[in-house]
Amino acid sequence: MASIEKRKNDDGATSYRVKIRLKGYPPESATFSRLTDAREWIQKTEADMKAGRHFGASKRHTLNELIDAYEKSAQHIALKSAKDMRARLTWWRNRHGEKLLQEITPSLVAQGRDALTTEFVTVRRRGDDGTVSRVPLERKRSGATANRSLAALSSVCTYGIKELGWLEINPVERITKPKESKGRVRFLDDNELPRFLAACRKQKDLYLAVLLSLTTGGRQSEIMSLRWEQIDLITGRAMLHAGTTKNNDARVLPLVGEAFTLLQERATVRNLTDDRIFPATSRARKSIFVDLRSPFLDALKEAEITNFHWHDLRHTCASYLMMNGVSPLEISKVLGHRTMAMVSRYAHLAPARVSDIGNALAQKMGVA
Repeated sequence: MASIEKRKNDDGATSYRVKIRLKGYPPESATFSRLTDAREWIQKTEADMKAGRHFGASKRHTLNELIDAYEKSAQHIALKSAKDMRARLTWWRNRHGEKLLQEITPSLVAQGRDALTTEFVTVRRRGDDGTVSRVPLERKRSGATANRSLAALSSVCTYGIKELGWLEINPVERITKPKESKGRVRFLDDNELPRFLAACRKQKDLYLAVLLSLTTGGRQSEIMSLRWEQIDLITGRAMLHAGTTKNNDARVLPLVGEAFTLLQERATVRNLTDDRIFPATSRARKSIFVDLRSPFLDALKEAEITNFHWHDLRHTCASYLMMNGVSPLEISKVLGHRTMAMVSRYAHLAPARVSDIGNALAQKMGVA
């Protein structure tokens, strides 16, 4: 139901105050200088509301309110990266949280994108007295980091469109994203690998975790959070359940070689009241599995290996598979990649394989 109220302004001009009250929708109001415009607005707004096209809510809700609603939603709570997502959304809160949703335009998001890629990064540092402060670093965010912050805002806007009806469009989808680097490919070569494994042997948890990472290509979180109920010692497989992997897809890890042997030995002496393969020490209060950061760094130092992170064990697995002629499709299945783009970074490691394919093609065509 709509009503039009005729008013006289202080300057003597006439205006028309319109109110729409439609069951199931919040009331809407607007003021016009012409009666014709007022009636046209009523007709269009009522039609849009009934058809689900009216987004007057963007004039009443702020970005902070939308982020609050999103962070309480089941889809956000279920995210493995919920903590990182909140940190990225805090950046948008601090910058534009008080603005109405109708003000969150592509132009405004583009300004945020530019700020993300030009401002210097700060990190938390603990001083000698135990106090924690934020210290600026002499570097800026990468394109990949900026894109993750944009993706966080995009997820919030999509929630506002699909679940709440507070927005009509996603402004993040209408801007150009920063370019990302091709991604680092650091792997242990034939000289580094034996030195590193020899250094890891001194710590049994570290050695087993490293072997599992190297032979399965599993991510650190996937390896360290393994439980005995996921391990099949008969078939030599470990099952990663849906919802526990980065992309939430179930995946099977092959248990082979010395890693499998060590798992079998550990199974015979494990604690029957604790099903974790890498349980945290009794002194750990927050971690659910043993912290291997210090022994990992010690092993790298002893093996004289630099510029290497735990995730590079996954790169090492993929690199050796590629160099041994395993197809990119098969590698993507082993590592759990949804797209081939992630595997393409290893293609340069198998030039001989490319030549073999070309020779086979020439022979098939009879032009070898």
